[in-house]
Amino acid sequence: MYLPSADRYSAMPYRRTGRSGLLLPALSLGLWHNFGGDRNPEDQGRILRRAFDLGITHFDLANNYGPPPGSAEVTMGRALKTDFAHLRDEIVISTKAGYGMWDGPYGEWGSRKYLRSSLDQSLTRLGLDYVDIFYSHRPDPETPLEETMGALDTAVRQGKALYAGISNYSPEQTREAARILREIGTPLLIHQPRYSMLDRRPEEGLLTALDELGTGSIAYSPLEQGILSDRYLRGIPEGSRAAGGSPFLTPDAVTPELVRRLGALDQVAKERGQTLAQLALAWVLRGGRVTSAVVGASSVAQLESSVGAVANLEFGDEELARIEEILAAG
Repeated sequence: MYLPSADRYSAMPYRRTGRSGLLLPALSLGLWHNFGGDRNPEDQGRILRRAFDLGITHFDLANNYGPPPGSAEVTMGRALKTDFAHLRDEIVISTKAGYGMWDGPYGEWGSRKYLRSSLDQSLTRLGLDYVDIFYSHRPDPETPLEETMGALDTAVRQGKALYAGISNYSPEQTREAARILREIGTPLLIHQPRYSMLDRRPEEGLLTALDELGTGSIAYSPLEQGILSDRYLRGIPEGSRAAGGSPFLTPDAVTPELVRRLGALDQVAKERGQTLAQLALAWVLRGGRVTSAVVGASSVAQLESSVGAVANLEFGDEELARIEEILAAG
């Protein structure tokens, strides 16, 4: 039986999620990539166990994570049964529904029909009676927001989720979603936006809205699909995501100007005693406005390197100004 490290809570910072009682680790493990049915289950298990040993108590999923879709939840379900069954109360499991999952008119978006069916399927794959957080993964332009938020409220009232969240909503949509949920008695716990040094859209009103609402935030793609790592300091390497035909990172995204900026950021990181990836994670978490950042991992070593970011999350004014100058030069 897996016995977790006795000092697993000693180094990882935990941050309050908005005005709720829930604390999340500064870094959460996302199962978007590397945890589908196409990967080695033994490697996946090693990464999940090491994550928990390092204080990562939150595992972030969605119904369609894989490949194939749904298989990341199967992977997490296997780990919950074999390694973490005696530790469920120390773990936060989140999942989402919103993107295409099955054929027909009821297999995506934000209808009550889809969200409730998807959550039931997710619970089956995970082998759980409830998830801690259930998200609407994206706003639905055709379904009334009252229906989508009502489905989240129902999940909480039925005990199939403890908290409600949203992802990829604009500031205006976030305020309205929070209003609806507040009126029906289920607070909006958390928003999951894409946020990184290279994608700063949450700074255009979303973070301010979340501060005002008392809603937490968890940033996904803080390393911008791996661009903000040492892999791309000399362009596109063989075997990288950009070289492999990924729909999420294309070769034309890695321009000579971007490589130049990455080099300048890497110099700042070295002066802080960090890797570029650690700098990027620390920057997203700066000032405490973001509750947690979701990291992926294809190996234990990569995971350990990411977690090293929490050793230095503080920035001086001169450091921030220098980083801002580098980012603005693009």
